[in-house]
Amino acid sequence: MRVKVRIICKQCGESYILRGSKEQGVIQTGFKQCLCNSSSGFEIEERA
Repeated sequence: MRVKVRIICKQCGESYILRGSKEQGVIQTGFKQCLCNSSSGFEIEERA
C-alpha cells in the first residue's frame, strides 16, 4: 500500500514529504540522510 509521509529532522528542523510503502504497519521510504548529515532522529508522520 502506497502512503504519503512527512519526515522531520529533529536536529535541524528540515521537513520532507515523500511517498513510501506500508506493509504490516511499517513504513519504508528509502530516506537515508538529511541535508545536515544527520542519519537518525527523524519524526515520521503519515499524511492523509
